[in-house]
Amino acid sequence: MSEVVKLERHDVIAIVTVNSPPVNALSAAVRGGILECMKSAIADAEVKAIVLTCGGRTFIAGADITEFGKPPKPPGLAEVLVLMENSPKPIIAAIHGTALGGGLEVALACHYRVATKEAKLGLPEVKLGLLPGAGGTQRLPRAVGPELAVKMIVSGDPIGAAEALKNGLIEEIVEGPASGGEAFALKVLAEKRPLRKLRDDDSKLAAAKADISIFTNAVAALTKKARGLEAPFAAADAVRAAIELPFDEGLKKEREGFLKLVASDQSKAQRYAFFSEREAAKIAGVPEGTKPRPVERVAIIGAGTMGGGIAMSFANAGIPVTLIETGEEQLKRGMGVMQKNYEATAARGGIPADAPAKRMGLINGVVGLENVKDADLVIEAVFETMAVKKEVFEALDKHAKPGAVLASNTSYLNIDEIAKVTKRPQDVLGMHFFSPANVMKLCEIVRADKTAPDALTTAVSIARKIAKVPAVVGVCDGFVGNRMLAQRGKQSEKLLFEGALPQQVDAVVTKFGMPMGPFAMSDLAGLDIGWRSRKDRGIKSEIADALCEAGRFGQKTGKGYYKYEGGSRAPLPDPEVEKLIDETLQRLGRKKRVVSDDEILERMMYPMINEGARILEENIAARPSDIDVIWLYGYGWPIYRGGPMFYADQVGLKHIADRLSYYAKETNDPSLEPAPLLKRLADEGKTFASLAAQSKAA
Repeated sequence: MSEVVKLERHDVIAIVTVNSPPVNALSAAVRGGILECMKSAIADAEVKAIVLTCGGRTFIAGADITEFGKPPKPPGLAEVLVLMENSPKPIIAAIHGTALGGGLEVALACHYRVATKEAKLGLPEVKLGLLPGAGGTQRLPRAVGPELAVKMIVSGDPIGAAEALKNGLIEEIVEGPASGGEAFALKVLAEKRPLRKLRDDDSKLAAAKADISIFTNAVAALTKKARGLEAPFAAADAVRAAIELPFDEGLKKEREGFLKLVASDQSKAQRYAFFSEREAAKIAGVPEGTKPRPVERVAIIGAGTMGGGIAMSFANAGIPVTLIETGEEQLKRGMGVMQKNYEATAARGGIPADAPAKRMGLINGVVGLENVKDADLVIEAVFETMAVKKEVFEALDKHAKPGAVLASNTSYLNIDEIAKVTKRPQDVLGMHFFSPANVMKLCEIVRADKTAPDALTTAVSIARKIAKVPAVVGVCDGFVGNRMLAQRGKQSEKLLFEGALPQQVDAVVTKFGMPMGPFAMSDLAGLDIGWRSRKDRGIKSEIADALCEAGRFGQKTGKGYYKYEGGSRAPLPDPEVEKLIDETLQRLGRKKRVVSDDEILERMMYPMINEGARILEENIAARPSDIDVIWLYGYGWPIYRGGPMFYADQVGLKHIADRLSYYAKETNDPSLEPAPLLKRLADEGKTFASLAAQSKAA
């Protein structure tokens, strides 16, 4: 018998147990083991019923993604499922942990399903740009009805055991999976229950067969947010086939959809993103076996927008927080904003009704920096100026306990400078959260010159605990994300001086898949912030300055690069802005020209990629995929384009280097010349991905 799947007999019940840690993924060995054990149990005259269960912390949590894109190894999952579904003896799936993707498809081919109360069941393939490829789109609608099925498949979000029971996906909630499965099998035998093959049971499809609008309305609501993505629509089509076609024809349609998606650029990008996120948690240059320091309590300095959002992220994960302000008034305001946020989420059904009180109960608001004394991790989230940050860290040095990790939530400033004002630079690092911090998933973790390996490991592990995606970066102005963004900002501003309009630039960027263009983003952030900073540094930006001088500070004043009517956040092109740009160009003696959308796209994307190459050369980021993770989770880069460095490889580095040289000459901007690394890779016909492969080999 197989190494990873074993067969035992308890009297008349055969127990087939998958034991392939960590998540019992459906590798070729697991598929082969299930097939062998099932054949053996079916052939054994003593066996009257079969229970399929798993060892370790979870039921089968999905396909083995490492097999994607490689020649298929027998047996295929479909072959295993046909054998199980056609078994003359009842097969019961006994689920604990998560039954996801192929794992749930295996359970759906069984005649009955039971699960422990904390189990989660789902088909998340859409998150990898795929659809379920082993009958999930055909059997799930027959188990729970097409509306819930399409919701689970198109969103990719799992449901809990209670909802699964209510909707007929499982028959019973049990205490332990193996013992519960066995007890249920005995009941099936005692009651002589008929075998329920989902493939033959169309009863839950009847209403949608009679009125397809039940289904199409559900799909329309679900795909609203799927802008630019192919998989959600293909998945919905496959579920529709379950309603409209006989089972075997529906399976054929599902298979066609799966094979088309698995070969698509979108799915390749989404699978790359999945692996990149996991890779980013591995810290380069940290000795193996470095353990994180224990973090029982966190202190956050500053109860403004950032500090409040960070505090909520910890409270959401059940970690107690001391939130520190300089005065009662600011503290009260900050606590009030968090309370309101929680209540609004609960009212929308996003969190349970009792969650706001529970989570606020974990946040202890106090005045005075001396209150950091019990914290294992202190995160400073005060005003973004070096003088203020240094003052805070000098005080932390006095009051924080020895060994506490001291983090600054800065988006630009030099962590080495901040660490120097303390007597414990080994404990100092950056944790750059993105706004709103309770929603955005990215946390850039900044390794300073003296940061200790275990302090770094602590920051990465705590970021994951609070459901953030950590990416370790080095010290430089703007780190990775903002440093690249600054290059885009420079080009978007130049384009206005050459004849493009804000709405044209923004339309190109949003068509590419970004949630917002640079000018709408500036309006959201407030144009006065940049204006103040330019005045401090004695530099001018004629168009942006003219807007600010006219009192146009963005959304907060109802007008910036766009106008915003009646409190709406929707940007509307404003002829006044056009006039103001024209006047500025005339005053400066600049001639307008027609700027094509293609040029705008190249000038928005290629200079950022070029900066990414410099970041890699300087070792500010360890891997091209870390840069991509930062853009995917911090800046809304479309997941189906995999991140800027992945996108660069798809376009071709030679083309990008050539275009950058062309724009450097055309716009008289030598900073656009390709970075040495980009030029070298382009000349050698290589990709950014080849760098990652090289470092792995080394």
